[in-house]
Amino acid sequence: MKIVFITGGVMSSLGKGVTSASLGMLLKSRGYRVTMMKFDPYLNVDPGTMNPFQHGEVFVTDNGGETDLDLGHYERFIDSSLSKRSSITSGKLYSSLIERERRGDFNGGTVQVVPHLTNAIKQAIKDVATKDNADVTLVEVGGTVGDIESLPFIEAISQFRMEAGPTNTLSIHLTYIPYLESVGELKTKPTQHSVRELCSLGIQPDILVCRTEHELSAEIKNKISYLCNITPGCVIENNDVKTIYEVPLMLEREGLCVKALEKLGLPDRAHDLSDWRDMVQHIISPKREVNVALVGKYIKLHDAYLSVVESLIHAGAYHDARVNIHWVESEEITPETVDQLLDPVDAVLIPGGFGQRGTEGKILAVQYARTHKKPFFGICLGLQMAVIEYARHVAGLEGANSTEMDPHTPYPVIDMMETQIGVTHLGGTQRLGQYTCQLEENSKSMAAYGTPIIHERHRHRYEFNAKYADKLFDGNLHKAGTNPETGLVEIVELVDHPWFVGVQFHPEFLSRPMRPHPLFREFIGAALTEREGGQD
Repeated sequence: MKIVFITGGVMSSLGKGVTSASLGMLLKSRGYRVTMMKFDPYLNVDPGTMNPFQHGEVFVTDNGGETDLDLGHYERFIDSSLSKRSSITSGKLYSSLIERERRGDFNGGTVQVVPHLTNAIKQAIKDVATKDNADVTLVEVGGTVGDIESLPFIEAISQFRMEAGPTNTLSIHLTYIPYLESVGELKTKPTQHSVRELCSLGIQPDILVCRTEHELSAEIKNKISYLCNITPGCVIENNDVKTIYEVPLMLEREGLCVKALEKLGLPDRAHDLSDWRDMVQHIISPKREVNVALVGKYIKLHDAYLSVVESLIHAGAYHDARVNIHWVESEEITPETVDQLLDPVDAVLIPGGFGQRGTEGKILAVQYARTHKKPFFGICLGLQMAVIEYARHVAGLEGANSTEMDPHTPYPVIDMMETQIGVTHLGGTQRLGQYTCQLEENSKSMAAYGTPIIHERHRHRYEFNAKYADKLFDGNLHKAGTNPETGLVEIVELVDHPWFVGVQFHPEFLSRPMRPHPLFREFIGAALTEREGGQD
């Protein structure tokens, strides 16, 4: 069991998740079995009930975990599906400990951070490494070293390293090297202080990964090595790049993976990154471009739609095209503005979401895409908006809506799922995780997937109301996919449209840089056809 711990210092948002995922990708390219974990110190049990403006998107695993968005980075880079057990929060740990204490599992003993919480953290690491049958497990600690919230995790890691032995664990610390324009100098003092803080908590890092906007000279690297007690050659530069998918290539040139394997006592193996390099080149220097409107209510924080954005990038790379995302605030779409906002784009995408705010703008966007024959892709709420638009403007059901938006609508074409009625707790209670979908023959979805049975991840409480199937599925709008067990409508399409697809699931969670999701691939292909006025 080999465990790599990744911590961060100086400041947050340095890119620990991408750095961790990049190392995972490099290890996997060498034939090692890799799994990954994220420790988040916040007291929420998971991010499922958190505002996207605060936390970004909620990533969903196959087995129904609502997790931090970094798990999305992990899955995309190492091309593996992780479990909800890979996402550990302080809230989840405390909740479990308190439940055990209430049951009497501790026989009346005092329950403390040390050893009970730290033991739970260490056991979580062992469980993931064992159950995922990993050669190497990478564990990222959220936040910044020194934060009061992360202290139990740091203490647990210190204990784990002592218990496991020096060749079975590795500590990588990510820091920031600021550049002061006024004096024209890179400053190493923040990194020195960060390492000193980590050492004071019982962890001497083995490797430093230094984020910087400027190249680190050999002199600077040697200075950091000497003052931070880091082996020469283990100060790794992590410079700014044009795309996150370039990070593994940069870290490979810096020798991060070789150094990590050396410290872990594992052999370096033959590997080939040429396909990854080709993919990166298609992202950086594409021969084509296409414009896609992403219509949402959280567009001021792009991370709220992170997996959708990455899926568009993957599909663009497949077609050797740059996808220019036009971020359209749904509340700004009105009958007077819709033409101005959507005419410049080649396609329209409405991602998942919830709540009433901005829904009328989304319905107008659907109507524009439908009537102007522009490729349309609706995801989760996007499908529901497409059904409402069709009900109002084609089927003649005036006032049709979702009961989420209007509980008194005369035509509830979207309604709460029966299994969700009476649910009081918000966290972890939606229809979550992977479910099966049966595709219809001769559908655009069937053509995209190339197989009649698919499995996709879900996160929703509302669904298509089957009572309105006869009124809405008129031969033009049709159901292209259903859940074979419940009959729930999973996909709708328009027959008389070049490419109009709405899905109840979240395909963005399964897209990979080297394997773009089939629906995103075909959506961008249709958008390119629209733009170029011919064949893709």
